[in-house]
Amino acid sequence: MKERLLITGASGFVGYHLIEEALQNDLEVYAAVRKSSKIDHLKHLDVSYIDLDYKNPATLKQQLTGLNAHYLIHAAGVTSARSQEEYNDINATYTYNLASAAVEAGGNLKKLVLIGSLAAVGPLKTLDGIIDETTPPNPVTAYGRSKLLAEEQLRTVKNLNYTILRPTAVYGPRDTGIFIFFKQLVKGIEPYIGKAPQKLSFIYVKDVAKAAVKALYGGNQETFNLSDGNFYGKYELGDITKEVLKLKPIKFHLPVNFVKIIAVVSEKVSYLSNKPAVVNLEKIDELMAVNWSCDNEKAKAKLGFYPAYNLQQGLAETLTWYKANKWL
Repeated sequence: MKERLLITGASGFVGYHLIEEALQNDLEVYAAVRKSSKIDHLKHLDVSYIDLDYKNPATLKQQLTGLNAHYLIHAAGVTSARSQEEYNDINATYTYNLASAAVEAGGNLKKLVLIGSLAAVGPLKTLDGIIDETTPPNPVTAYGRSKLLAEEQLRTVKNLNYTILRPTAVYGPRDTGIFIFFKQLVKGIEPYIGKAPQKLSFIYVKDVAKAAVKALYGGNQETFNLSDGNFYGKYELGDITKEVLKLKPIKFHLPVNFVKIIAVVSEKVSYLSNKPAVVNLEKIDELMAVNWSCDNEKAKAKLGFYPAYNLQQGLAETLTWYKANKWL
């Protein structure tokens, strides 16, 4: 009999790849999706669906009792919200409610894996050094603070076996975040904020999915940073993309103060419209951060996680997918 895995956030970018990896590992998959979620891209996958009530612990416990899953990968959350409180509610409180209900439901539960973020740690302020699991957390965004709070609250749930994964910048097929940069390059422009050097890190979404499934069986009560094991300069993402797509866009650098003025205006529009800001000052600070280089040796040693893709390989596959599916 197959072991049962519940994946939250299953209709999202990372969630889709988690489902694929789980099915390849012969797990029975239940996908937690909202009634409003688009799931047409999941129709060809052998999964069952459930709509969890994260706000109501009693209902959540009842749902999880009926499901009786062996494993749970929690990837649901938001990357944009109107306030710190809204980030905390969805990214942290819902995580705590889910974990608590899973324990109270009893049954066969062996492990909960939380898909966190390196944003919970934050970047280093100089080009020297590398982020590892001993780096003191200092998140620079409301999102990062909410992901750190989710970790802290998860660790308070008694009798829960868990593993926390902190992927750095994730890219791959179906991503809509870094994809915005690719669209600009195809349009003939290559924009950057300022000219200060940076050390950046990335991880291909399929490697995140592999790490998550490996974490079901190891790394108990531990936290792991995830990257492809390399660091990249300010322009390498653009340079590789131009090489793969054979593009010659116009490179230019936006003045930092100009971009910050745009961010302030965006924040005010967000406040008046009661919608998340497309860009804000915190996001600019995150994008301009000096050092996001990330060590993954602990994940190699304790999870047996060895990334299959570097940025060149991952981008080649990603950009091919975007073109084949007419995103670019």
